[in-house]
Amino acid sequence: MSIVATARITMKDADRDLPGAFGLGCVQLLEGVAMERSLNRAAKRLGMAYSKAWRIIREAEDQLDCQLLVRDGARGSSLTPAGERAVTAYRTLQTEVNELLARRTGELLDL
Repeated sequence: MSIVATARITMKDADRDLPGAFGLGCVQLLEGVAMERSLNRAAKRLGMAYSKAWRIIREAEDQLDCQLLVRDGARGSSLTPAGERAVTAYRTLQTEVNELLARRTGELLDL
């Protein structure tokens, strides 16, 4: 038998009671925008309505107090430098948490 512990990272403004958070769904949308150059196409790839995708992005921008995505009219959308840093930070934290959980789960359960 193999035991695995999991955790999902979410980031929220600790000082304000705002809806939403910056988490995996937003990261997947932003990564999709980076690949597709379109929030609409990124949302469709995830099986999500465009309006829901925009809500997730706006709520994450409120939580992080920065613009993550910029629209350029007919040219589509792209990540801002802050958006790129947020995705990288999230992926780095998630990797580090996963490594810690894998190590500590085995140690604590003596498996």
